[in-house]
Amino acid sequence: MTLSTAEAGVREAALEDGVVSAVLAGGRRVELHQLALRDLCPCPECRHPVSGQRLFESARVLSDTRANAVAVSDEGTLLLEWEDGHRSIFTPDVLAEVTHARPAAPKPVVWSAPLGRTPPRHDWEAVATDAFALRAWLRDAAALGFTLLSGVPVDPGSVAEVAQRFGAVRETNYGRVFDVRVDVGATNLADTALPLSPHTDNPYRRPTPTLQLLHCLASEVGGGETVLVDGFAVVERLRRDSPDRLALLARTSIRYAYRDADAELATDVSVVTLDADGSPVALHLNNRSKGVPVGTPELVADWYDAYLALLALVDDPVQQVAFRLEPGDLVLFDNERILHGRTGFSSAGARHLQGCYADRDGLLSTLAVLER
Repeated sequence: MTLSTAEAGVREAALEDGVVSAVLAGGRRVELHQLALRDLCPCPECRHPVSGQRLFESARVLSDTRANAVAVSDEGTLLLEWEDGHRSIFTPDVLAEVTHARPAAPKPVVWSAPLGRTPPRHDWEAVATDAFALRAWLRDAAALGFTLLSGVPVDPGSVAEVAQRFGAVRETNYGRVFDVRVDVGATNLADTALPLSPHTDNPYRRPTPTLQLLHCLASEVGGGETVLVDGFAVVERLRRDSPDRLALLARTSIRYAYRDADAELATDVSVVTLDADGSPVALHLNNRSKGVPVGTPELVADWYDAYLALLALVDDPVQQVAFRLEPGDLVLFDNERILHGRTGFSSAGARHLQGCYADRDGLLSTLAVLER
């Protein structure tokens, strides 16, 4: 039954067979089941006023829930009365958000080599003291998957202070902060002067650290340029060129492993992770710690065909951004999206980076608060 209309907001509403249909300002019609609306009731009895968390147990309330009547207030809100006497009031904004939810994070903006001419760069002094500068830095990081900072003090441990501007440092077996420099007898290839192919870190760890920060303290050697690749852009190219190969990489897990005197880490994960719509959400790609697929010879042959096709796209200069980190520069990147590597360098002179890991949820949380 349609009970009333409003000049703005919800214009009309009806209840039939447990489904509420409403016409919003602008003529858009939405339909919601009564159970969803009861579960989403925003009143103070049902939701915490600060966190918005639900204060009742869905299993106890929804099993006997029935809507008695629906109406539209003079202010354009949707009113629902329930058989148990409870009353719910929904604003048009709440209804619009329920039926067309805002994304939890900025939509990824994929990129290729031309971005290298104007990579996103921000000033640490501004980011450290100004909320608007901090928001711009975090928004670039969320959308593009990486950003550069200039002017970070070349003091040991500064990289952790930068991470704490938006969240917490993720400590691993490498420590809270780790050093990347030439080290005689190094067990990790990152501590040699050899080039590193584009990769993601810690694919052998569950959960994988989702953000990495690298801060340059010294750079006196020739070479050693940082190389970044947008893994999401590469996945989209593979999807266009060979969707069957992408599907195989997404559904086949391989073992990633790392060991040293103090750690024994391993997990099984696919090289590419896709969401329900087929969009990329994560890559785990690390030649140094990669195992091999397990299955029939035919499956293994097909997997390597797909894997090598992916690597060919990663190695395509069209996909790569390369730049030199100078003392005081810091690069932040999404470790499940952006593949990072470096060119080889001469061991004469000093090259010293410090890094730390953090998590994407802290960055996105801080960004969401700043954008309220």
